Amino acid sequence: MNSTKCAIALGSNLGDSLATLKSAIITLNNTPGIALKSHSSWYQTAPVGPPQPDYINACAILEVALKPEQLLASLLEIEIKFNRIRREKWGPRTLDLDLLLYDNLILETPTLTLPHPRMTERAFVLVPLAEIAPDWVHPVTKSAIAQLLQTADCSGVQKLQL
Repeated sequence: MNSTKCAIALGSNLGDSLATLKSAIITLNNTPGIALKSHSSWYQTAPVGPPQPDYINACAILEVALKPEQLLASLLEIEIKFNRIRREKWGPRTLDLDLLLYDNLILETPTLTLPHPRMTERAFVLVPLAEIAPDWVHPVTKSAIAQLLQTADCSGVQKLQL
């Protein structure tokens, strides 16, 4: 079966975020069609959007035997397992799983845009992603993740010392 390399972002700022994220990593790896290849360190990050607690964020590299839409559906199902409720845009959440990159695919459908449309502006994505995939070339900007990180404001991103 063919597999495709993908990158996802993980985030949480409600409940025991670190425990939730660690459980989500295990759940991802136990999901049919998904194999976890690596994940970044954990980072405490300032929230984007309405006033809310800081986030814990990370990124992971997956090998998947799923089409992009199937992978997105699996990510959304995992969010629901962890009691994700969508109340307001950019609001607080128990778990957020964002599909960032699906190999070098550029895709725009009503439900999915690849690569993730705002990933290049977000240090809370670029910092952990550069840790595990610095040479991955963004298919739209044609820049490596490490290059994109150089222009990001990383002031709100701190590596957790565990």
